[in-house]
Amino acid sequence: MKKVITFIIVFISLFTFAQEDDKAQVLALKKANDYVYEANSLISNDNFVSAEMEYRKAISEKANTVTGTYNLGNAYYNSGNFEEALYRHQEAAKSATSKAEKHKAFHNIGNILMKNKKCKEAVEAYKSALRNDPSDNETRYNLGLAKICAEQQKDQQDKQDKDEDKKDEKKEDQENKENKDNKDNKDKEGDNKEDKKDQGDQEKKEGEDEKDDKGKPKDEKEDKGKGDNEKKEQQQPKPQPGQLSPQQIKNLLEAMNNQEQKVQEKINAEKQKGVKVKTEKDW
Repeated sequence: MKKVITFIIVFISLFTFAQEDDKAQVLALKKANDYVYEANSLISNDNFVSAEMEYRKAISEKANTVTGTYNLGNAYYNSGNFEEALYRHQEAAKSATSKAEKHKAFHNIGNILMKNKKCKEAVEAYKSALRNDPSDNETRYNLGLAKICAEQQKDQQDKQDKDEDKKDEKKEDQENKENKDNKDNKDKEGDNKEDKKDQGDQEKKEGEDEKDDKGKPKDEKEDKGKGDNEKKEQQQPKPQPGQLSPQQIKNLLEAMNNQEQKVQEKINAEKQKGVKVKTEKDW
C-alpha cells in the first residue's frame, strides 16, 4: 500500500513539473514570437540594426525557434551578408519540424550558394527543398539553372586542370632539357680538360726529349757547342796576307816527308837491282 502511495506522489510531481515546463516553453515561445514580430516591423522600415537585435533576442529566448532564425537569415541575405545568412538558414533547416519549413530553408540555402558561385552545392540544396515540396516550380526552375552553372564550372575546371597539366609537362620538359644541356656541357668541359691535360703531357714529354742526360735542353747544348767552336776559331791566330797558316805549314812538311821517303825508297831499290844473285853454290 505504501508503494502505491509513493508511486502516486511521484507521478503527480512529474506531471506537475511537466505542466510547469510546458508553461515555461509556451511562455518562451510567445516571447520569441513577439521579438520576431517586432523585428519584422523594424526590417520593413529598413532598420536592419534594430531588427537584427530583436531577432537575436528571439533566438536567445528560444534557441530552436525556426521563425526567428529563418527571418534573421533573410535579413542577412538582403543586406548582402551571405556567409551569416547561410549559417542562419542551415540552423533553421536543422530546427525545422515541418516539411514546409524545411523546404523554405533549403530553397534559401540554394539561393545563397548560387550567390557565392557554389553551383554544385546549390544543386543539392534545391534537391533537398524539392524533396520536401515537389510542387514548387520556382525551386525546380532554380535547380535547372544551378545544374547548368555546375556543368559550366566543371568544364571550366577540367580545362583549367588540363592547362595546368600541360604547363607542368612543359615545365618538366624544360627542366629535363636544361638538365641534359648542363650534363652535356659538363661532359664537354671534362673532355676539354682531358684534351688540355693530354696536350700538357705531350708538351712536357717533348720538353723532356729535348733535354740531354744532364737535364739540359738540347738546343742549349747545341748552341753552347757552337759557341765553343766559334770561340776556339776566334782564339786561333788568323794567317796574315802572304804567310802560311800553321796548318798549311804542317801539311807542307808532311808532304815533304812523304816525298823524301819515296825518293829514299827508290834509291834503295836501285841499289838492290845492281847486285847479281848467284845461281850456283861455290864448293
